[in-house]
Amino acid sequence: MKIMKTQTIIITGASTGIGKTMAGLFLENGFNVVINAANEANLRKTFIELGHHDRLSMIAGDISIPATGKLLVETAVGKFGAVDVLVNNAGIFEPKSFLEVDENYLDKFLNINLKGTYFTSQAAIKQMLNQGGGSIINIGTVLVDHAIGGFPATAPISSKGGIHALTRQLATEFGKYNIRVNGIAPGIIRSPLQAKTGVNNPDSLAGLHLLNRIGETQDVAELALYLAKSNFVSGEIINLDGGHVAGHHMA
Repeated sequence: MKIMKTQTIIITGASTGIGKTMAGLFLENGFNVVINAANEANLRKTFIELGHHDRLSMIAGDISIPATGKLLVETAVGKFGAVDVLVNNAGIFEPKSFLEVDENYLDKFLNINLKGTYFTSQAAIKQMLNQGGGSIINIGTVLVDHAIGGFPATAPISSKGGIHALTRQLATEFGKYNIRVNGIAPGIIRSPLQAKTGVNNPDSLAGLHLLNRIGETQDVAELALYLAKSNFVSGEIINLDGGHVAGHHMA
């Protein structure tokens, strides 16, 4: 009888919201989990709350710095022996008029969202090549394919668009090495991010989705778990959006 080894996942941006829910779900499903966030105090609080400390490790750090991604991989390999899955969840998102965006503001999104995903993936793929395979899951947004008038967000959406393109390119380059790369493009999800973007009542945006409700962090976590376990899905950007991209209701 073949004994299945415990798989190890790295989740960035895991101290709150989607990332925290993912960490909890993967722990419940027997994974070893390495969590990351830039805010060490928040990350430590989440680490304590999640429990399962025999299978959980934390590394605080800014993923826009390539050394952070390398440290995450080194920690996963040193403590658990492998990097089977990477979820590039860490990111920032907020609206600002296109004509008011300056170079420093744009760089903030490119550095954290796109560069962070790029170099953390690079560190993980180097390890996955040694292991003979792995899975990367990137978090994008449905707004790349279906923009919303009245919500000016060119800076973050430009960075997320890069993540969508990177997802398909990595899937193409490394598929022959059994490395699967996919993206999740959420619609409106109930999380702390909404308040940060100035949306105090996220349910008021339910009408953007055909199901006339917003998503929950558990919805994203469950799709990530499916993708982590799948052996034959790669190069896909899956819209998790209650029908946002598929169509819209008559006003």
